[in-house]
Order: sequence, then structure tokens, then C-alpha cells
Amino acid sequence: MTTSTRRTFLRETGMLGVAGLLNRPDDVMASRQPAGNHQNKWPDGSRLVVSISMQFESGGQPDNAESPFPQNMRQGFRDLPAATWYEYGYKEGIPRMLDNWDELGVKVTSHMVGAAVLKNPDLARAIVARGHEAAAHGMNWSAQYDMSYEQEKEFIKKGADAITQVTGTIPVGYNANWLRRGDHTLDILKELGFKYHIDDLSRDEPFIVRVKKGDFAVIPYTLRCNDILLIEGKNFSVDQFFQQAKSEFDQLYKEGAHRRRQMSISFHDRIGGTPQMVKATYDLIRYIQQHQGVSFKRKDEIARIILSDPAAIRE
Repeated sequence: MTTSTRRTFLRETGMLGVAGLLNRPDDVMASRQPAGNHQNKWPDGSRLVVSISMQFESGGQPDNAESPFPQNMRQGFRDLPAATWYEYGYKEGIPRMLDNWDELGVKVTSHMVGAAVLKNPDLARAIVARGHEAAAHGMNWSAQYDMSYEQEKEFIKKGADAITQVTGTIPVGYNANWLRRGDHTLDILKELGFKYHIDDLSRDEPFIVRVKKGDFAVIPYTLRCNDILLIEGKNFSVDQFFQQAKSEFDQLYKEGAHRRRQMSISFHDRIGGTPQMVKATYDLIRYIQQHQGVSFKRKDEIARIILSDPAAIRE
């Protein structure tokens, strides 16, 4: 086949561009980035952004809420030991985590249940006073996906109002109970002035969706680096938790050389605030901080960045 005939064949079969790529020098091929609308780094130059969640839920749970104890209580009785397990979250867990964040020099996002905030207002104020974000997490542990539009709107607003009443801050981020939002949740959040939600596991970087003809940020969550799933749900040891989170970081840091990446880590008051978990968390964050180009950001900060970034992924 002559050169001109070969080029005609490749053009007609759509393979001319592929052939050209295959014949390019290695250095040109190596410079090509993965497909997709990605910048090399975040607008501030970060190679990887790490965002930590601290759930403030204890005190807002219903009687006989799920706990490590066997679920064999007879109706009409209160599970008193389980209640003390939740009390640990606000008596010991969050105060210990707050000291850890201070020592590590990182700021986190605290997803606060309204009833928990009203029960422990001083603790809620301390979280905000120490530079952390107060995000909304519903009024209590009720499921909201099956509520009517008006019921869900009232539920979300009551939780947010409790945070504002106690801390003086207006939450702009939202997390539904077990991430289970309903068909109308995003419309309600947009109507109430929220800027982002986290109830999405579909990406390892933030993105934008259209809600009520406006932009709304999605700051993805994860179950892979989440103490309630790994420690409580799967009975991981703290060493296993550390290793899983470290492996997640190592891979995302590698990918961060060529595309925007975000790592999410989540801790719950009565789980992540135990002595062993706080020690493992300290070691994990110190390991991460040894890597150049890593920044820790609150989720409201990430939302501001992504909503003003023309290169952000849009869905």
C-alpha cells in the first residue's frame, strides 16, 4: 500500500488521528493529560485538597438509636447503656478532636444536627470559635427523603436556624441523614440560600449542578474513609483505618499531578473522638502534611472556589 493510499484508508476509516498519535515522539505522548475538563491543579496551586468532616450528631438521636449493643430491648424500655455511648460524643469525642485539629493546624467542617446543637450550645459555639465550619445536618435524625416539599423545607430550616441561633453563623452546606436526600432536597436548599451539599459519592473532585436555574456546588463525600462505616460498621482496627486512608491519599496524590483531586475523610463524635482514633488521625494527618502541595480546606471554602471557577465540571 502506497503512502497516499494508506492515508486515504486511514482518513476514510477514522483512524488517521490515531495513527498520527502512535507516530508521535514519546515526549509528546507523555505530555498529554487524561481526558476531561481538568486543570493540572487547583486555582490556588494545590496538588490535592483534603477536606475533613466532623459530625456533631450525639444528643439529637432518638431513644434506643442504633448502637454497638445488641438490638434486643423490649418495647417500653430505654436503652440506657446505648445512651451513654452517644453522650461520649459530646462529653469527650468532639472536645478531644478539637484539640487535635488545633495541634495539627487544620480546619474542618462540622455537620451539626439542630437538636444536638440546642442540647450542647457551648460546644457548638466552641467549634465555630476555633475556626471550623458549622454546616447543617437536619433538625434531628428523621429521614427526609419521604417528606413532602413543605415538611422537608421546615425540617431543614429548623436545623439551620438552631445553628444560627446558637453560633451566630448561617450554614451554607448540607448533609442529609445517611446521605438520603429526596427528589426536592436540592431545590429546597437552593431556595433557603444554601451553596452546596455533600450527599454524593460520584466523583473525587467537586463539581457544579444546576438547581432552580442557578449554580449549586457538590462537594463529594466518601464512605471509604469514614469511621462510621469502617470502625463501627466493618469493625476495622484503627491500624486498618489508617492504612486504608493512607492508600487513598497516596493514589489521589499521584493523580493530583495531572488532574484536580479531593480527598474526603469523615469522623463522628462518638467514634472518631476516641483516644485511639484521635491518635491514628494525628498520625495520618502528619503523614499527609509531609507531602508538598497538599492543602486542607473547609467545605464552604471549596464551594466558593468551585462556584467561581470557569474550569469546574458541570453536570
